[in-house]
Amino acid sequence: MRGGAAAPAGRVLPLVAAVLLLAAGCAGAPGPDAAGGGTLANGRTFTTSFTSDPGALDPAKTVMSIGIGINLYLYDPLIHLDGRGRPEAGLAQKWRATVRTATFTLRPGITCSDGSPLTASEAAANIDYIGDPANKSPLTGVLIQPGTTARADDGRRTVTLTSGAPDAFLLRNAGSVPIACGHGLKDRTVLAKGGKGSGTGMFTMTESVPGDHYTLTRRKDYRWGPGAAGKAATGLPDKVRVRVVPNETTAANLLTSGELNAAAISGPEQKRLAAQKLFHADVQAPLGELYFNQSAGRPAADEAVRRALVRALNLPDAGKVITDGTGEPSQGMVTDEPRACPGDPVTGSLPSYDVAAAKAALDAAGWAPGSGGTRAKGGRKLRLSLMYGTQNGPTMAAGAELIQKEWQSLGAEVTLKPVDSPALNSTLFGSGNWDVSMGPIAVSAPNQLVPFMAGPRPPKGLNFSGIDNPGYAALVRKASAKAGAAGCPLWQQAETALIKHLDVVPYYNSRTPVFGKGARFEVGQGSIVPSSIRMYAN
Repeated sequence: MRGGAAAPAGRVLPLVAAVLLLAAGCAGAPGPDAAGGGTLANGRTFTTSFTSDPGALDPAKTVMSIGIGINLYLYDPLIHLDGRGRPEAGLAQKWRATVRTATFTLRPGITCSDGSPLTASEAAANIDYIGDPANKSPLTGVLIQPGTTARADDGRRTVTLTSGAPDAFLLRNAGSVPIACGHGLKDRTVLAKGGKGSGTGMFTMTESVPGDHYTLTRRKDYRWGPGAAGKAATGLPDKVRVRVVPNETTAANLLTSGELNAAAISGPEQKRLAAQKLFHADVQAPLGELYFNQSAGRPAADEAVRRALVRALNLPDAGKVITDGTGEPSQGMVTDEPRACPGDPVTGSLPSYDVAAAKAALDAAGWAPGSGGTRAKGGRKLRLSLMYGTQNGPTMAAGAELIQKEWQSLGAEVTLKPVDSPALNSTLFGSGNWDVSMGPIAVSAPNQLVPFMAGPRPPKGLNFSGIDNPGYAALVRKASAKAGAAGCPLWQQAETALIKHLDVVPYYNSRTPVFGKGARFEVGQGSIVPSSIRMYAN
């Protein structure tokens, strides 16, 4: 089966899709009628939905999963991954890599959406842009290490990159960069608006109405997708229409009426749609994660406060609320399948639920009970803002309210901050005015976490929590020098170091069905795979 990047139709699974792995794989099992019935139909429009507007769409500038979800239709990567994590041809037909260098040979006959041939120089320019820290790409350090440079040979159609730092998963990471071309490489405002004439994917953007809908049109010359799916095939839609539908009940109604062909539903509406025996493909993703702002002056900069806050939470109960009882306890921060390093660094690393111990810990840290029930230290009250993404459905609000209630009983004054996807991004990476975030990060390789867990803070880096964990940093250095699976034990230890210090609290994963009506599709890396979509007449 073939897969795409981390952004399913209908909602944002991760707060930031730290990995944009444009990979081939499958997530979850199809619904009861997945293989049955219907006649494939040509000339159709596939209509899907997101719960929030994607904002700017420059593929080297967005780590928000809604933007990534749309960009999957517009840009292809150098390689795909199969369901076992093995590389398959994408824009590149051959490749080789170490932890320091990688070489890709482009397939012949690939064209940019303006009709011009894709050159190795254009492919290399995408890597150079991300590798140059001056461009402040959020993918720097995630997919491409700072200081990475690429050399092109247009005659041989080869791109050879030298990584600015050892990258244990260099082939996987560099191979997943979405490749733009044409005029958009010279004027990135073109890419921000959907990359007219500058894409390498199956579709081009032909209409953009921010906040309402986006229309994409299939390229008739596209022949380089993964496997047979990249060739002309019966049932591929001529157009894709992406609607912005913030309310899940509305999305479910539109799906039932046939006005939508696909929607990811995370809340109670799942049961209504499942009763109709609609086709669905399931996406597993992190949904229950907590991050603390550790900037100076913030309460959670003190590990003792973080530990007290976590001990006061019944995390399994919170997980069941945010997933509406359909999720499962987290076994790690790397959730996108196929995982580069399977394992379970979570179990046994988080403190147990004990409200009395949590109160005692705050007492010991100097946060004394005060009038009105709110604790204070040095004349400052224990005030916390708790931010959560509205794009993740109504269950996130219910989960936030549960956490608020438990922390208030501990003696904290907690203000809920519901935000949409762009606001979440601008707060974490811009204003920095937050205390606790419920927005998760989705990755498929452990080194893609590093810039979010270490290094410079915004605006110079992506370490939005301000984490300073020497143990994690030391283990990352050791693991980065080992290629692929050889470093997995060290990567597991590194993740454990983060969790034990409560720099991050991963506690629950969601399994969200992406329902379909009048269409079938596959999902991979959290998103509908464009080349897998097939439309049906009945």
